[in-house]
Amino acid sequence: MPFGVNLLIWTAHFTKEHFPLLPKLKAAGFDGVELPLFDLKGYPAKQVRKAIEAEGLRSTICSIMPAGANIFDADASVRRKGLQFLKDVTKVSAEIGAEAVAGPLYSPVGWLPGRRRTADEWQRGIETYRKLGPVLDQYNMTFGIEPLNRFETFFLNLASDGAAFCDAVDHPRVGLLIDTFHSNIEEKSIPAAYKAARNHLKHVHTCENDRGIPGSGHVEWKPVFKTLKDMGYNGWLTIESFGFNMPEIAAAAAIWRDLAATPDAIAVEGLKFLRKNWS
Repeated sequence: MPFGVNLLIWTAHFTKEHFPLLPKLKAAGFDGVELPLFDLKGYPAKQVRKAIEAEGLRSTICSIMPAGANIFDADASVRRKGLQFLKDVTKVSAEIGAEAVAGPLYSPVGWLPGRRRTADEWQRGIETYRKLGPVLDQYNMTFGIEPLNRFETFFLNLASDGAAFCDAVDHPRVGLLIDTFHSNIEEKSIPAAYKAARNHLKHVHTCENDRGIPGSGHVEWKPVFKTLKDMGYNGWLTIESFGFNMPEIAAAAAIWRDLAATPDAIAVEGLKFLRKNWS
């Protein structure tokens, strides 16, 4: 069972200046890091891969759709931009040596048209992901599509909807990331959400209800872990939070207060909690 941490706790753009983080995270006991990958142009993928592998770490990627790109828009040119971004992020992630790409990879976070998803949007999204399948095969990459809470998207909010979407796409490399933070808002039961995602679960974000240190809030971790074990899940358990000392990240994630004594504490203390309670 690999344990990871999302580097958004420290930066939204991981490059050479952040390489000193890696030995610290290895020493803390992490098996890998989750790299934020938003700006693909000129990304130093080979340097980043070398630095990660030098510390004996593994990696996954988190990404979001850029403005003007969308997999289900009525405008075919917007859908083409969305598909091209998914292809490009797959390629760069493979260059980094990442094992998976995860995130709300369907429309920009926060895009809310003020209505429910339509059947046409649903079908267009499925068709876009079916076109991505051969590229995922080419680069040996897995996607974990993430349902978000109602304040960040209208397209996928529930694990059951995500599972239905993956059923329709019907490609073994297209699955789900289920995040305890979003599930805590949207689902009647977080363990039930993981059961709903069972056949498609590729990635897990282990986040407290307030994005603070896992174990410090009211997420019911014991039944979550029992469900994952009963399902035979052996993929990543990754802590995701956001740097509350960085204005651009804090604004994007609506972090208006300190979530812990330090950002590092979310990772280090959170890992101790996860390892102890998983075992």
